[in-house]
Amino acid sequence: MNPDLSIWMNLSFRWIHVVAGIIWIGHLYFFNFVNSRVMPALDADVKRKLVPELMPRVLYWFRWSALWTWVTGILLLGLVYAMGGALVEPDSAWTPGSATLLAFSVLLVGFVIYDRMWLTPLKNMPFAGAIVSLLMLAALAYWLGTIFTGRGMFIVIGALLGTCMAANVWMRIWPCQKRIITAIAGGEKPDGQRVAMATIRSKHNTYMSVPLVFLMVSNHYPTLYGSESGWAICAGMILLGFMATWLLYKKSESPATTAY
Repeated sequence: MNPDLSIWMNLSFRWIHVVAGIIWIGHLYFFNFVNSRVMPALDADVKRKLVPELMPRVLYWFRWSALWTWVTGILLLGLVYAMGGALVEPDSAWTPGSATLLAFSVLLVGFVIYDRMWLTPLKNMPFAGAIVSLLMLAALAYWLGTIFTGRGMFIVIGALLGTCMAANVWMRIWPCQKRIITAIAGGEKPDGQRVAMATIRSKHNTYMSVPLVFLMVSNHYPTLYGSESGWAICAGMILLGFMATWLLYKKSESPATTAY
C-alpha cells in the first residue's frame, strides 16, 4: 500500500473512531450514571410522555455511534496490526495471515462465550460473574501473549471488550429498549425480563469501557506491553478499571450529584 495513503487512512479512521467513541461512551454514562437515577423517581404519566420522546433520540445516537466506533476500530486493527506487521514478531511461527485470522476469531468466539455465560445463573451473581470474567481474560491474555507481540495482545484484548460492548448494544440492549419504549408509550408495564437484560448489559458495557480505554491507549507505552509480565499488567489494569467503574457507580448514588 502507498505509504501516504496508509497514513491518511490511519488518521481518518482514528479521527472517526475517537469522535464516535466519545458520543457512544457519553451516552452510555448518561444512561448508567444519570438516567438510571432519574427514571425510577418519575410517575407513570410522566414516563409515558417523556420516554417515547427522549429515549428514541438518545438510543439513535447510542447505537449508531457504537457501530461506527466498532467498524473503525476493526479497520484500524486490520490496517495497523494485520497489514502493518505489528501483530506478530517477524520470526514468529505464525504468519501475519494466520495471526489475523486468530485475532478475528477471538473477537467472534469471545463474544459468544461471554454472551452465553451471562445467560446462565451467573447473571444473578454479578460479583461471581465478574471474577470468572476477569480470570478468563487473564488466561486469554497469557495465551495470546505467547503468539502475538505484547502490543498486539493488548490491542486484541481491547478489541474483544469493544466487540462485546458493540454486540451488546445491537443484539441485547437496543432490541429490549424498543419493546420497553413501546410498552411505556402504550401505558403498559414493560416486560421485566427485557428491562433486566437491557440493564445488566448496559452495566456490563460501563464496566468494560474503562479498561477498554486503557487498552486502546496502551500502544503508546512500550514499558507496559513490552514487559515479560504484560499479560499480568493487562489483567491488573482490567481489574483496576472494574474498581474505578464501581466507584463511579457509587458516586452516581451520592447526594452530591444532585447539588446545584
